[in-house]
Amino acid sequence: MRGPHRGGLHSSPLHYRSLSLFVVAVAAVPIHPSRHPSIHPFHFGSPLSSHLPLPRLPLLRRTYIYTNIPPRRCVARRCATQLASPSTACRHRRPALLIPSSSQFPQTSRAAEGEGRMASEPVARAVAEEVARWGAMRQTGVSLRYMMEFGARPTERTLLLAAQFLHKELPIRIARRALDLDSLPFGLSTKPAILKVKDWYVESFREIRSFPEVRNQKDELAFTQMIKMIRVRHTNVVPAIALGVQQLKKDLGGPKAFPPGIHEIHQFLDRFYMSRIGIRMLIGQHVALHDPDPEPGVIGLINTKMSPMTVARIASEDARAICMREYGSSPDVDIYGDPGFTFPYVTPHLHLMIFELVKNSLRAVQERYMDSDKLAPPVRIIVADGAEDVTIKISDEGGGIPRSGLSRIFTYLYSTAENPPDLDGHNEGVTMAGYGYGIPISRLYARYFGGDLQIISMEGYGTDAYLHLSRLGDSEEPLP
Repeated sequence: MRGPHRGGLHSSPLHYRSLSLFVVAVAAVPIHPSRHPSIHPFHFGSPLSSHLPLPRLPLLRRTYIYTNIPPRRCVARRCATQLASPSTACRHRRPALLIPSSSQFPQTSRAAEGEGRMASEPVARAVAEEVARWGAMRQTGVSLRYMMEFGARPTERTLLLAAQFLHKELPIRIARRALDLDSLPFGLSTKPAILKVKDWYVESFREIRSFPEVRNQKDELAFTQMIKMIRVRHTNVVPAIALGVQQLKKDLGGPKAFPPGIHEIHQFLDRFYMSRIGIRMLIGQHVALHDPDPEPGVIGLINTKMSPMTVARIASEDARAICMREYGSSPDVDIYGDPGFTFPYVTPHLHLMIFELVKNSLRAVQERYMDSDKLAPPVRIIVADGAEDVTIKISDEGGGIPRSGLSRIFTYLYSTAENPPDLDGHNEGVTMAGYGYGIPISRLYARYFGGDLQIISMEGYGTDAYLHLSRLGDSEEPLP
């Protein structure tokens, strides 16, 4: 079989067969929007349909087959087993690209037409091997400076080159995460929310791998539209993973009953979320470069003249609005720094980090002083312009964090809320606390472009958060 970089989808009959059956095995499970409202309709109605039409299949059920891949790459793979009788097989509805003709692959056609088996153990093995093969390939990192220089003057040629890079890079990153989702400890891989996320990743892998080689502007525009909708599909990955972790915590009996080795969950989530940030950054940057009328100084998602003071003010106002909704009042936020200072950065990333940190500070101050006659002290934000880093300090007088709890604030299994909201139930937008992933994810966003987040607490007084942002922009993204 030819390697993925030396031949297209149709360069090898064996490759073509495996990929065709891969689509049947993975994508044929019917999805009901009413049961899965978070799944975007792009699943079965994308521009990809012109290349790979999907059939209407009988009801399927899922089973697990463990493949005999070498031990380090052994993963559980789903296959679709047909419930309908052989007489009801879709022999008149099969599209040519999904099921090869009997002249090419007689065994496959006899199985599909005679016995009605849409997928079997060898098919599931081929699917697992395809994902494992791509997941073992080397990733290629990029830097903030490279993204700015490459996208400074987008042309048809530069956009075509970027699409060709993403066509090869995205399947590698997505396959790695699909493999991770299959091998989680303590039964986390079997939680319904985790299975849903894995479905999204496998579907996205399938769509990108099924897309023909990007050769011209028409291909590039179609590819851009496809990855744009893939980004939409993965919008709810973070709360879905948080739901799976919440389900696991309930099964284990809470933090006090965590078994040894639970740190593996944290390590997985760090890798998973860091990779997600990178995938969404690459897709978002490419899609944004197609904006016909970008704002002055903006290159894709990167604002070359971003004012941290302005972002801090907007993020603080958003956090105070959440506090007002939750408690009926909110402490003030004072911001200190040079209003005219700007530097290149991704505005949504900085907004998310400051929003999470200010939200935590507001909650701590509000709960400490809500029953007191004293006026709640303000939360203070200080923006400092250094030669190497831009540092943003967020200080509060909310009572601080016990020293024994400092080591847990960057884990995904810890929350300061006494009664975390049920993610599986009805929730009205953002809440002040409860999920336990705002702080650790903020640190990942800071580290993505070479920065960091540090928390220093004085129990009985308050907490200082130091957000370091690399202003040099030459650090390559970390590749888990």
